[in-house]
Amino acid sequence: MDKIAIMIDGGFYRKRASYLWGKKTTEKRANELYAYCMSHIGAKEEHKNIENLYRIFYYDCPPIGKVVYNPITGKNVDFSKSDTYKWALDLFEELKKKRKLALRLGELSDTLAGFILKPDRLKLLCSNKINISDLTENDIMINFGQKGVDMRIGIDIASVTFKKQANRIILISGDSDFVPAAKLSRREGIDFVLDPMGAQIKPSLFEHIDGLGTPWKINKNSGEKHDNK
Repeated sequence: MDKIAIMIDGGFYRKRASYLWGKKTTEKRANELYAYCMSHIGAKEEHKNIENLYRIFYYDCPPIGKVVYNPITGKNVDFSKSDTYKWALDLFEELKKKRKLALRLGELSDTLAGFILKPDRLKLLCSNKINISDLTENDIMINFGQKGVDMRIGIDIASVTFKKQANRIILISGDSDFVPAAKLSRREGIDFVLDPMGAQIKPSLFEHIDGLGTPWKINKNSGEKHDNK
């Protein structure tokens, strides 16, 4: 019997799910994520085939909650009072309630957090096609660092592999940072499957995985999902 470990890059999943299936409440997003994982083990019902699942690991970082100066408006922005901040924390609480789901949170490196120009607007500004006076709030974005998420994914892949806790690992991500851990896992006989949720991946990644799989058929035109189980 297959024993499956599912590892989710939370930042990737949230962005991809919002793009494909729209914004949702934290409860509905958490239920959607869990149903998506259950589809990977062939379960339409929440607890069917649960014996095949070793664990779901969800990796993410806490949202930024500090006060940051906005150079366009000249005012401070308190991110701890934003809807995004509350939504992210509420999502974590919803995920904690899910059976066989482990929350793995990294650290937010927000010491030097600040607003920066979006790349396309910076390019126009540097080429003198626009002036500073032309900039608006839509031309800037908050910039901060995240620490520990990729490291935690890599450590858990290695741990599950060497302890033989699963014979298949499914990684939901679109990143190439996992490649060293994937190579190690495959050398130890683990079936390593990547799920980019319909997103394009670099052709070179195919040599470092055992398969590419997304359990829900994705209608690229409408952004809707269809269960193909």
